Amino acid sequence: MAAKSALTPGTAKTLKHNKWGSGEIKRHLAFLTMLLPGLVFLFCFSYMPMPALVLAFKRYQLATPPADYWIQNRFIYSLFIDNEWVGFSNFEYIFNTPDAAMVLRNTLGYNIVFMVLGLILSVALAIMVNELRNRILAKVYHTILFMPYFISWIIVAYVVYAFVSANGVFNQWLKALGQNTINFYSSAQYWPFIFVFCNIWKYTGNNSIIYLATLTGFDQELYEAAAIDGANKWKQITNITIPLLTPTIVLLQILAVGRIFNGDFDMFYSLPNGSGPLKNVSTTLDVYVYNTMKSGAQLGLASAAAFFQSIVGFVLVLTTNLIVRKVSPDMAMF
Repeated sequence: MAAKSALTPGTAKTLKHNKWGSGEIKRHLAFLTMLLPGLVFLFCFSYMPMPALVLAFKRYQLATPPADYWIQNRFIYSLFIDNEWVGFSNFEYIFNTPDAAMVLRNTLGYNIVFMVLGLILSVALAIMVNELRNRILAKVYHTILFMPYFISWIIVAYVVYAFVSANGVFNQWLKALGQNTINFYSSAQYWPFIFVFCNIWKYTGNNSIIYLATLTGFDQELYEAAAIDGANKWKQITNITIPLLTPTIVLLQILAVGRIFNGDFDMFYSLPNGSGPLKNVSTTLDVYVYNTMKSGAQLGLASAAAFFQSIVGFVLVLTTNLIVRKVSPDMAMF
């Protein structure tokens, strides 16, 4: 009782101040310093451009400020002073066009497929690499599978062209087998599979890194005890690995849901090689906005599309997290 009363409110406040004001920060100074480049990048490219969201509600045209006006920067003057407010007209233009349904179908459809297949294959790859007893060989395999992430989509587009063009590798095989060749750049039905294959090939190795890092931290005594009880590798994976990996899977999928309206612009714009017949299967929201901008449309359309993607992504993350918290509070982000 005496020990409890010795900690007065003032003493507790002083201890808390000393803990977070000196010791803890100094002890984690190296880690906090490592965060600095990421925080600077986030501030410069995510927070500083936020005032420009006003573009989504304006009909933007670059104007010259009067000589005696206190703002002389043309962009800032046009953005905040000169241009006409149009409310939600930019949003209405995007979603009232004849291609709106097709654009949303492609954006949502591809992203859902990428999420599901990407999750399954990334987890499977991480488990397979983790199960390799030769750690040097495991690192070599994972490095090989991770390398495609660093290859530009422009280079991938040339590789795809080399395989599926009129005189490409695939058509040469068909000729050798006595089959009719396929004009892939005029046949839209093949491209959903090409997009999915290229996306999985490029991102699976990178997406498996977090799962692999999580797997390496599991207590190996659990597997040893399961092996003593007669559990084979499959049972160990289904009864130990997957349940322990589930919180990481749920966390990453909550974040992935927030990007469900963000199409991979580089892939969908580069791989079709500008082919008109592929428009219905390759035009996502980002590609549609870019093509609209190329035709001379207002800059506010691009801002409206980006603002819509951000708001919907934010709402989806909150909603998904709320559902997870209702089902399993320990797995929720917050």
